[in-house]
Amino acid sequence: MHSPRLPISALSLVVLALIVAGCGGSSSSSSTSSQASAGASSGGESTAGGAMTVSASESPELGMVLVDSEGFTVYSFGKDGGTTSSCYGACAETWPPVIATGKPTAGEGATSSDLGTTKRKDGTLQVTYAGHPLYTFVDDQSPGEANGNGSTAFGGEWNALDESGSAVAVPSAGESGAAPAESNESTSGGYGY
Repeated sequence: MHSPRLPISALSLVVLALIVAGCGGSSSSSSTSSQASAGASSGGESTAGGAMTVSASESPELGMVLVDSEGFTVYSFGKDGGTTSSCYGACAETWPPVIATGKPTAGEGATSSDLGTTKRKDGTLQVTYAGHPLYTFVDDQSPGEANGNGSTAFGGEWNALDESGSAVAVPSAGESGAAPAESNESTSGGYGY
């Protein structure tokens, strides 16, 4: 009579272990899924969906500028040496690099041959356009904003780019669609970083 009890209790332990393992696996994959979704929507970084799409879009202040997959303006950094990024640490928190896990694609208005990637120190691939590593700006809260254009921070100037990959000029206060003078002063006056 003792023999039948041993297999039942052993079977109970196996079932319990499978239930616990199943719960742990479910929690883990939902956590991974949440992190991937969060990464895909954070300021131009694309970690879940693969390649980043760069397109041209009309900015109310600047005319046609390049934007990331989410419609946020992308910028070049004057301190970068060719395709090598100089923006890390606090700089990369303020100016997040545009990251892709695959080959970037050209959307409307962008040129495929101008797109590329460069490897960052952490091994991630940063999207480049016309030889410039691309970044977004944390103060751009909505697609179409270009609050960082003409800023000087972290030792270099930040510029939105047009379809050819050239820096977009900072509009003067008298131009149509230009930001108020006080806004231009705060972005082009230099932060001295």
